[in-house]
Amino acid sequence: MFHPPDSAFNQAKVIHVRSVAPSKPGYGETCNGCGVCCLAAPCPLGILLSRRTQGACAALAWDEAPGIYRCGALSQPLRELQRALPRGLGVLARPLSLVLAPLARRWIAAGQGCDSQLHVQVAPHIADNAPTSTRDGHDR
Repeated sequence: MFHPPDSAFNQAKVIHVRSVAPSKPGYGETCNGCGVCCLAAPCPLGILLSRRTQGACAALAWDEAPGIYRCGALSQPLRELQRALPRGLGVLARPLSLVLAPLARRWIAAGQGCDSQLHVQVAPHIADNAPTSTRDGHDR
């Protein structure tokens, strides 16, 4: 998955991650659904679906049962297309959803390992008291 140039992450950034989400794996390790990369900024596919270049990707979805984040383009392509397409093009959502998940898998490099070099720190005062923890992310 592509992430914005280093300049986008040169400063500390606070992102809100569910406290029950798994910890971010190391660079190159298997993705575990921690959500850090997508909460920090959308990838190119996320930019198209979210219609934004900064902040959390709108296509990121929390999956309660396993307690992980998932890319909505993979897990719920029809829903994501219905939300992202302009009203006049909504009729295309169903046929496009049949190809979005397989294409998204390739576009976000699913199964290729963690490609986020963000450094994660849990804010201790929040991690101890709140249901949602806050993590600061910045390049190493």
